[in-house]
Formats: sequence, structure tokens, C-alpha cells
Amino acid sequence: MKLIAKLFLFASCIFIPVDARSQYVSADTYTRYELLAPETNSFRIFYEVTETSPGARYHFNIIRPGSEASDESVYDLATGKQLKFEVVTGAQAKTDSPGGNFNPTAQYIKVHLAHPVPTRGEYRLRIDKTYKDKQSYYADGDRIVFKRGLGIPRNSVVLPIGYEIVSSSVGTQVIPEQDGRLKLAFVNPGSGGQLEVEVVARRLPASMTRAEKKVEEKPASSTSVPSTTTTKSMAIIERANQDREILYELSEPASHAFRITHDYTERRDGVKHYFNVVRAGSRVSDPESIDLDSGENLKWETLSGKQIKERKLPLDDIKDDSEAVVTFFTQPVAKGTSVRLRLKETYTDPKSCYLDGEELIWDRTFGRLRNTVVLPPGWYLAALESPATIQTLADGRVSVYVINNRNDDVRVYLRARRRTTR
Repeated sequence: MKLIAKLFLFASCIFIPVDARSQYVSADTYTRYELLAPETNSFRIFYEVTETSPGARYHFNIIRPGSEASDESVYDLATGKQLKFEVVTGAQAKTDSPGGNFNPTAQYIKVHLAHPVPTRGEYRLRIDKTYKDKQSYYADGDRIVFKRGLGIPRNSVVLPIGYEIVSSSVGTQVIPEQDGRLKLAFVNPGSGGQLEVEVVARRLPASMTRAEKKVEEKPASSTSVPSTTTTKSMAIIERANQDREILYELSEPASHAFRITHDYTERRDGVKHYFNVVRAGSRVSDPESIDLDSGENLKWETLSGKQIKERKLPLDDIKDDSEAVVTFFTQPVAKGTSVRLRLKETYTDPKSCYLDGEELIWDRTFGRLRNTVVLPPGWYLAALESPATIQTLADGRVSVYVINNRNDDVRVYLRARRRTTR
């Protein structure tokens, strides 16, 4: 994939400007590792990835050297249907995708996309495969060790049934699965390098649980896929699997305006609207809604809370004087399918973006996992309260990327100055 300029700094979470309005394309990734019986040295991988190269007919996923792959299958996340694939060498992959950077001696899963990637859209995939890798997963006395460098920004590792956590080298959530297994979920907050993960676990001394027997009696189907939503019985929401992305592009501070690009996946069966409620104190203008799976524009309306209630649209708990941008899907979400949306709006908010003397002030709370603030052209970062990854883009603007690992809000306060005076 040829990248013009990185915005998000993870190798798999990149935005590319392609026009004067700063259109961006997001290539998002998430991996779930399910550790199998220790003596197998094997783990099942569910890898969610987005192909973003306009016009591409294939997606290539490298088989990591040192790992033995088996039981592969590939799914289209928009339709839920399986896709054709084959295993090819890097040299063969280079023939099919001349601009790609392939290791000629490595092997790749070549996925045949059902249609070319649309110009303004994406193609979302889930690759299901099992790796056998003695260097990454092994028994060490009475313990098991999963030790692997992970370049993907969002990951989870699921322990075998009946195991407890001894240690984790990375900050992680611990989430119980419905079948009794424990899942460790974590995010790489760095600048795109590998996160060195080492998870150590041991078998609980208790006798086999009912859940364990159930797992042994009914092994997972090779075509089944794990749910990406949290069950009602779970009190802990997995942060790493949260797939909303928000980009704030600041205008000149005197205008108090900033352009928001907000990507969101809708998976709920039967849903046919998306409601983006405008934060109190902000005014919205110039909305745009795009179906990223097709690249087509969707119908939208800006409505007050009172209008939403009068039209009996399915949005509860909204005040009459609140404002929301309502996106209308071309058809309701069908069971087993999903829709990826991109919403673009200009907000005006004097409390979030303003001038203090000669300095630009940005002061806003973020509730989402991944948030990027881009300064206006000609401004440089003078102060930043919340830790973030910082980059200067190809067009000279400064990008501040904030990971909020917590399931609550983080305040992002920064100050910026002009590089030259008028």
C-alpha cells in the first residue's frame, strides 16, 4: 500500500490526505490470539484489517516467518460472507501488486476481494488462521508463556480455559469470557514500533470446570468468528476493540472552528440510522456522511431533539433543544453484516478552540480510544498536558495523537504558537 503521509502513527492505523479538504483513509487493525493447549504450541488468530488502496482487488497478509499456518479462512466484514484466498510467495504477490513491498521468500495469504476497493472507501476483512510457533507460545514447567512482538496497535490474548494470569509485561484489561476463559486486552500507545508482549499463566489447581468440559466437548468451528460486541452480562467493556476513530483539524483559532472526521462501525441488527449528537456548547455545519464500504454518500439531516421526537426516530434521552446530525442508511443492517461510516462535520466551539493572547488554546475532553488533533498550517506546539504521540505531517501541520486507554474521559489541553509573526 503506497502511503503519502502518516497521520496516525501506528503502521496499521494511517490516514492519507488526498485533496484540499484533507480527505483521509483509515487502515485499522485488531488481533485476537486464542491460546490452545500448551503442548500444541499453537494459537488461533482472528485478524481484522482494512484494505485501503483504491482499486485494489487483493489483500495480502504475510505469514510470519517461524510460524506454521493452518486452518485459514477469510470473511468480508461488511457482508459476513467468506472470501476466496490462496497462499503465494512474495514474488508472486509482487506480480499481482507491483507497488507493494513484499519479501520475495516469504509466504502471503492472498485474499480475492469481492469487488475493488472504492475510491472513497475501504474493504474490511477478518482473517481466521491458526499458527504453530514454539518460539512464541510454549510451556515452561507448570506455566505457559506467550512471548511475541506485536506491531498491531490493538490486541487481545485469550488464555486456555482453567488458567490464571501470573504476569503481563504490558498494561492490560482482564476480561472474563462467557465460557470462563480470561482475555487480556491492550493497546500499543507508542509511535508505531513493536510492543514486546510477554504473558505468563498457570493452570488453576481446581478441578475441571463445567465450562471447560463444554469447550472440550464442542470445539470451535473453523468457520466461527468471535463476537466483537460486549455481552450484556459483562461489566467490563474491552477498550482495545473499540473501533471509533476521531480526527480534529483545527482552523485559525479566531474562528473557533475545527473539522471533525469520525469513523464508526454499526453492527446492530436492524439499525437504519446513526445519530451524532452535538456536544453542548458546539454548533455544527457542513455535514457529510459516507458509507466507507461502498464509498457512496448517505443522506443526512441536522435535527433538533424536538424534531427527532416528533418524527419518532429511535433516539432516546435527548433534550428538545439539543442538536444531532442524523445519517440514514440505504437499508437496515442485516444480521451478520456491518456498515462502516465516515462522518465529517465542522464544529464551532469558543470554549474548546480559542486565542489567548498570541497563543492558540485547545481544551476538550475525549471519551474515545483514538483521537488526533491537527494544528492549523503555520502553528507549532508550545505546550501539551496529556501525553501523546507527535508528528509533523508532509504538509507541515503538526499532528497530536492521543490514546485514551481508560473507559472514561481524558482532558486534552494544548497551546500552540505561530511559527512567524504577521
